[in-house]
Amino acid sequence: MAHPKRRQSKSRRDKRRNHLKMKVPLLVKCSLTNQKHLYHHAHWYEKKLYYRGKIVYKKEK
Repeated sequence: MAHPKRRQSKSRRDKRRNHLKMKVPLLVKCSLTNQKHLYHHAHWYEKKLYYRGKIVYKKEK
């Protein structure tokens, strides 16, 4: 097993971890409902499922 010869400094460790940030989710506004939703995802609005500006599914009682 490989073992480090010297301890890494805090700044060197933090430089490596710099790229592991959380990214802001890409939201887009629906043209029909004006609701914000995740890009490339269907979303519910008033018991209807919308995807790419079309009603995909309706919930009925």
